[in-house]
Amino acid sequence: MNRKAAIAVVVGAASALALAGAGTGVNAAHGRTTGGVVVVAEAPQAAPDWFFPVLSSTGYASYNTEIIFLMYRPLIYLSPTNQVDYGRSLVSKIAVNPSGTVYTMTLSHKYRWSNGKPITAQDVVFTWQIIKAATLPNAPWTYGPAGSGGVPTDWSSVTAKGTDTVVVKLKKPANPQWFIHNGLSQIYPVPKAVWNKYPKNPLRELNLIKSVANSPTNPLYHVVDGPFRFQSMASNQYWDLVPNPAFGGHKASIQKLVFQYETSSSSEFVGLRNGTVSVGYLPPSMWGSRKDLPKDVMSSTYLFGMNYMVPNLSPKAPGGMGRVFSNLYVRQALQMGIDEPGIVHSLYHGAGVVTDGPIPPKPKTPFYDPSLSKMPYAFNPSRGKKLLEAHGWRDVGGVMTKNGHKLAFTLLYSSGSNTETSMVQLLKSDWAREGIDVTLQSEPISLVLGTASQANASKWQMVYWGGGWTYQLDYYPTGGDLFKSGAGENMGGYNSPVMNRLIEATYAPGTSAQIQSRMNAYQEYAAHNLPVLWMPWLPMGYARVSGFNEHATNVHGTARTFNPTTDKPLANYWTVSN
Repeated sequence: MNRKAAIAVVVGAASALALAGAGTGVNAAHGRTTGGVVVVAEAPQAAPDWFFPVLSSTGYASYNTEIIFLMYRPLIYLSPTNQVDYGRSLVSKIAVNPSGTVYTMTLSHKYRWSNGKPITAQDVVFTWQIIKAATLPNAPWTYGPAGSGGVPTDWSSVTAKGTDTVVVKLKKPANPQWFIHNGLSQIYPVPKAVWNKYPKNPLRELNLIKSVANSPTNPLYHVVDGPFRFQSMASNQYWDLVPNPAFGGHKASIQKLVFQYETSSSSEFVGLRNGTVSVGYLPPSMWGSRKDLPKDVMSSTYLFGMNYMVPNLSPKAPGGMGRVFSNLYVRQALQMGIDEPGIVHSLYHGAGVVTDGPIPPKPKTPFYDPSLSKMPYAFNPSRGKKLLEAHGWRDVGGVMTKNGHKLAFTLLYSSGSNTETSMVQLLKSDWAREGIDVTLQSEPISLVLGTASQANASKWQMVYWGGGWTYQLDYYPTGGDLFKSGAGENMGGYNSPVMNRLIEATYAPGTSAQIQSRMNAYQEYAAHNLPVLWMPWLPMGYARVSGFNEHATNVHGTARTFNPTTDKPLANYWTVSN
C-alpha cells in the first residue's frame, strides 16, 4: 500500500516538531534518548480509514492495521520466526486438548486498559461476538479476514471461564499450529465496558462501529491497551499518535509518532531529502538519486508474503472477460507473458525473487516447497500465443480473437509509483506480443482496493495494487483467506473444489511430515492452476511499498525491531537522538 508528506500541515503551528529529533533529551538513568517526533511516510495516496480492531473487508489494509496494532494488543503475538511470543501476547499460555478441538487460554496480567481496568475474558468473548456478527448475511459491513482461521464456520463456541480464562471450541479436529496462527491471532480485544452499547442488538452495534470506524478521535477509542493512543488527524494529511503512559510493556520514549499522507513516491523522496520524513522508503525508480540522502540509512527487507495480479473470474466482469479468464489456458498464456526476471533486473536493480506460487523463497521459511524453483509457466510470449491459437484464438489486427470476442481488457492499478507504472507498461508491451490488448487505468490505492471485490464484480476486469499480500492475519500460509471459494480476500472469485480440499487438508492435525506434505500439495496446485497471476516478490520498504527502507540517521531501532512475520511497527522501541 502507499503514503505522503507535508510538514507545515502535519504539525500546524508547531511545525518545527516535524523534524525528527525536535525536543529530544537524554534519559541518563536509562542510557537512552527520550522525546522527539518520528514522521513515517505512508504509501502514496494511502489514507488510513478504519481504526476499529475488527477489520471490515474494505478496511482490511496495511495502512489501517499498522496503526491499530500500536493502539491495541493482539491476543496472540508472533515473533520474527513465526512462533508465539507470550511476552507480547495477551495470553500467558494456551492448553490444547489431544484432538485439537479445545483451546484454553489464560490471560496475562501484564497488560491493562489505559483507564486502569483489567483486560478480561469477557472482552475477548465480546470481540469474538462482533467478528461473528460481521460474517452474517445481513451485516452492515463484512468482516475482512472471513474464511481465514476457520472463521466463523469452524468455531463452535467462545466462552469465558471466570475473568482470566477463555475457552474456544472447534467443530472438528484441527492442526493446532494452523488454528493458533490463523484463528486465535485474529482477535485484537476491545474493552467491552466501552464498546458494548447494544448488548441485545448486534446489528446496531455493527452500525455504531461503522459510523465511528474512521473517527479515531472519538471517545470510544480513548481506552486502549497498546503502546500508543490516538491524538489527532487531518484526512489525507496526517495521523498523530502519542505514547500511552499506562502501557504494560516497553513504554515508548519518543514524543509523537506521525503517519503522513503522500501524494506520490516523488513527494515522499523530497520529504526524506529535506528531513520532514524520518522513516520512509526509496522507490526503485529513484535508485540513482540515493546519493541525495546522505542523512539517511538504506536497507532492504523481505516480508513473509507474495505478489500477484488478480483476474476477475466472475461472469459479471465487464465484456464477458470473467468467462475468458476462467479458462486455465488463458491464465497460463497470461502468466507466460509476465517477465519476472526482467522486472527484477530492470526495474528493481536485481533485488527481488521470481515466484510461481503462494510462498516465495525469501524470506527463508520452513513452509516453502523447493520443488517449485522450476517455474511451470516461465516467461515465453511465443509459447503463450501458440497456446491461445491451439484453443481457437486467431490474430486479427494484432489482437487475439475468438468467435468475435477480442482478448482485450483493462488493468486497474494503483497510482503514485513511477516504478509500478513502468511495470504495468512492461506487462502491456509483453502481453501485446501474445496478441493480448491491455488498457491501463490508474487510481489511488484506496479506490483500487475498494473496487476490486466480488461485490463490485461488474466494475473491473483485472487488478494490480502493487503491495502484494503479506501473511497477516493468516500467518500459517494455507491460502484459506485467499483462494477458498467465497473467502474474504478471494477478490477474483476463484472457485476450485480441488483447491478447497487441499486447503482444508492443511488445517488437519497430523505429524510434521504429513503437515508439510499437505502444504506442498497446496503450493504445487496453486502454481499450476493459477488462482491469480504470480508476480515477483520484491523487497518491501516501510509502508509496504516495493523498494528499499530509509530512515534518518538520528532515528534508531527501526531495522533492529523489524518483524518479517507481522510487519507491524514496534515504534515503542524506536528512539531519536540529537
